[in-house]
Amino acid sequence: MSRPFHLEVSESLGYLDQSLRHARSARQTEKLQMLWWIKSGQVSQHQELGERLNRNGSTISRWLQTYRNGGLKGLLAQKVAPGAAWKIDGAVLEALQAQLREPEGFRSYGAVQTWLEQKFGLKVEHATVYKTVRYRLGAKLKAPCPQSLKQDAAMMTQYNLPLALLAL
Repeated sequence: MSRPFHLEVSESLGYLDQSLRHARSARQTEKLQMLWWIKSGQVSQHQELGERLNRNGSTISRWLQTYRNGGLKGLLAQKVAPGAAWKIDGAVLEALQAQLREPEGFRSYGAVQTWLEQKFGLKVEHATVYKTVRYRLGAKLKAPCPQSLKQDAAMMTQYNLPLALLAL
């Protein structure tokens, strides 16, 4: 003989109805729908919930147990994978940001890689350096615009361009 189905839903029908309309994912909608059916008295058996939601009974049991232990917040919590830790973080990130603010900066991402290896002993891939500098720090490398070798030096001095550009 199976144990009787009994669950006390603490939220009101109005709150569940409003939460159903504002649900962000299909999983949240299913879980809120399950609680709404229980609270309104439309469902009285565990198997009936499984049939209505087209879910296995063990899934329904797990959801109900999660609701009993953690409430609505625990039931609707979305699990997020932790992901990998940042390779460039903390003091290294601050030093890199300070170096990027310097007027000379870096000419290439390869130069950033070399700097990280020499100064901190970090071997970091090019893609990691690029994503960190470009997207995390929002910086751009300080590389001068390319100059043509065929430019006329007299023409550049006529327009008061810096002599440093002439040396390139």
